[in-house]
Amino acid sequence: MNAEILKVANETGLWLISMAIVLIVLSQSLLYSWLSFKVADKLSFPREKCREAFRVGLVSAIGPSIAIFIVMVGMMSVVGTPITWLRLAVIGAAPTELTAATIGAQAAGVEFGSPNYDLSTLATSFWTMAINGTGWLLLTALFTHKLEDIRLKVGAGDAKWIAVLSIAAALGCFGYLNSNTIVGAIRNIQRAVPKASGPIYATIAGMVGMIVISRIAQKVKWMREYSLGLAMLFGMIVAVVMA
Repeated sequence: MNAEILKVANETGLWLISMAIVLIVLSQSLLYSWLSFKVADKLSFPREKCREAFRVGLVSAIGPSIAIFIVMVGMMSVVGTPITWLRLAVIGAAPTELTAATIGAQAAGVEFGSPNYDLSTLATSFWTMAINGTGWLLLTALFTHKLEDIRLKVGAGDAKWIAVLSIAAALGCFGYLNSNTIVGAIRNIQRAVPKASGPIYATIAGMVGMIVISRIAQKVKWMREYSLGLAMLFGMIVAVVMA
C-alpha cells in the first residue's frame, strides 16, 4: 500500500466525521437502554431481570465482536482506521463491508490492497460501502413501523401463533445464513482454497457446544446467560485449530 494513501485515509477530517456519526450510534444505544429500563419500571418488570438480559446480550456480543475485530484489522490497513471504525459501528457486518470495499476496488479495475490502489480507488471503495448500506437503512426507516401491524394481521391476534411465527422466522433467517456459509465453504474446498473448511468446523462445533453447555447450564444456573457467547467462542476456537 502507498503510504500517501493511508495518510489521506487517516486524516483528521475523516476522524471528525466518523466520530460524529459513531457518537450518534452510541447515543442511540444509551437512549434505548434507558428507555427499556424506564418502560420496565412502568410495567413493574424486575430490574434484576433487565440487568440479567443486559449481561446476556453483552456476553453474547463477544463472539461476533472478535470476528469483526479480525476483519477490521485487515480493512484498516487498506482503507484507513476512521472509515473502518465508522462502517463497522453503523452496520457491524464485517464481511459485508469488506466485500463492498473489495467490489469497489475491482469496479475501478484494481485489486483491493494492491500497489495500484490509489486515491480514486479509495474513494470508490468508500462510496461502494456507503451505497451498499443505504438500502437496508432506508427500508428500516420507512417500513419498520409497519412490520408490527403486518405481524399482528398474519398472526390473527393469536398470541401463541404469533410466538410460533416469530420463532420460525428467526430460525429461517439464521438457517439461511448458516446454509449460505456452509455452501460457500464447500465450494471453496472444491476450489482448494486454503482454510476453507473453517466455517463448517465453526458451525458444527458451535452446535455441539450449545447442546453441551445447555445441558451443563441445567445444573450450573449461572451459565444459562452465557451459553450463547460460550458456544460461539468454542466454535471459533475449534475452527481456528482445525481449519
